[in-house]
Amino acid sequence: MPVKSLEEYLDRHPNWQEQLRQLHEMLLTTELQQEIKWGAPVYTLNGKNVIGLGASKKHYGLWFFNGALLKENTSLLMNAQEGKTKALRQIRFEKDDELKTSVLLPYVKEAIQNQREGKEIKPVTNKKLLLPAELKAALDQDSNLKAAFMNLSPGKQREYAGYISEAKRESTKQSRLEKIIPMINQGIGLNDKYKNC
Repeated sequence: MPVKSLEEYLDRHPNWQEQLRQLHEMLLTTELQQEIKWGAPVYTLNGKNVIGLGASKKHYGLWFFNGALLKENTSLLMNAQEGKTKALRQIRFEKDDELKTSVLLPYVKEAIQNQREGKEIKPVTNKKLLLPAELKAALDQDSNLKAAFMNLSPGKQREYAGYISEAKRESTKQSRLEKIIPMINQGIGLNDKYKNC
């Protein structure tokens, strides 16, 4: 079931409840408004995402939606997916790390100021679609499959193309192709099942 409140989120992360609550209370000392988005607490300014709380089994932390724009406060920031994530940065804490809100607050204030000034990193939306040979051959052989593929959004088309081309072995590419053909015919994206969590 999707998380609907901060308390539900904290209940799902009992190992980090105290630390997440401390971060939440620090964020409430600013003008940010707390909401729940994608099943987690997100703090917004005028409806724009600024910071999120996140937790897993091994760590918890703060997500800065346009963290790559921070210039003064950067030493604790890390990119969660190097090469993939353009704007998002995080500060991650593990079990024995000391949580000092006095150190974190300047990061938060700079992120708020950037948002107030309208600074943001826009996603690149005109990426060229590069079809791997296996997918291209399947589309050329089946006009219904090709029509279904062309009806998908450009993002979903790129997800499928990337899924095939990321495979190293030919056998893996073929098994992935067999897996996605029914999904394409149904008009669903590769990662749709994760988007409403």
